[in-house]
Amino acid sequence: MAYDDKNLLNDIAELRQGFDAVKQELAKVIVGQEDVIDKVLSAMLAGGHCLLLGVPGLAKTLLVSTLGQVLDLDFKRIQFTPDLMPSDITGTEILDEAAGGLKRELRFVKGPVFTNLLLADEINRTPPKTQAAMLEAMQERCVTNGGKRYELPSPFFVLATQNPIEQEGTYPLPEAQLDRFMFLVKLDYPQRDQEIQILSQTTGHTVCTPDKVLNGEALLRFQNVVRAIPVSRHVVSYCADLARMSRPESSEAPDFIRKNLSYGAGPRAGQYLMLAAKAAAALDGRVNVCCEDVRKSAHEVLRHRMACNFHAAGENLNTDAIIDMLLQAVPEPKN
Repeated sequence: MAYDDKNLLNDIAELRQGFDAVKQELAKVIVGQEDVIDKVLSAMLAGGHCLLLGVPGLAKTLLVSTLGQVLDLDFKRIQFTPDLMPSDITGTEILDEAAGGLKRELRFVKGPVFTNLLLADEINRTPPKTQAAMLEAMQERCVTNGGKRYELPSPFFVLATQNPIEQEGTYPLPEAQLDRFMFLVKLDYPQRDQEIQILSQTTGHTVCTPDKVLNGEALLRFQNVVRAIPVSRHVVSYCADLARMSRPESSEAPDFIRKNLSYGAGPRAGQYLMLAAKAAAALDGRVNVCCEDVRKSAHEVLRHRMACNFHAAGENLNTDAIIDMLLQAVPEPKN
């Protein structure tokens, strides 16, 4: 769809109004976590998936389930457990027997992945074999079974929660699985006043029920609006430079990258940096994307696409600290 400046400005104003309404409804249930909510909504606007990382009890599951109530979308939840099988996610074939028992045929019964908004709860509590069942769905938006291809509904989002890998009963997500997620968002403990509000709000008889304020058709249209936002060459170059200079084997990489990383971010990181910057500008009501918009989501895009080595561990450095150093080391291009 082609946009002129006037139509684009009008649609961005409508987009911002719609997502402000979503935030207001989420605030009825979720206390604080404004930055996390912004990142999740940015990922949805960009058509990406989001992985939420935090210890139990930080409202990760509540946030996603509440979002399922606020958005007029088909919503399903999968509780990932060690005994979960791939067919429990994608679906399975059953043998149908026709009336009279004269004819039998296989029929595919769709699994919970056939939805608009999928909550993959505690995704790292199931073995890699079952985690891999999500790969095709997340990237290709389809499921292949018995040689047949089944398209997933549109829009389709996976919002997954993950417990810290140091906890008992967790399996590390494969790199290919992590790369399917646009953002890895970390949740922290609430502030004192927020925790007091949580205690007051959740220990009485009053239950807040959010209203549905946005449907799938509007969401798809807003995704098209985000992709229509123009980006200047120097911002595109900045996204490319951040990804390229995160690779320790690259001649462009700074010394601290070569010393502390086993591998860096691939081209998909640059794509997601650009889309995240566009979404951030749209949520702010702007059509101009700047390098600051790129930096806003750099940690969420890059932290799961970089791997620290033993030298970094010895220096007590993690990926977030290295991303901070990378943002300081990479200059904004002049063209």
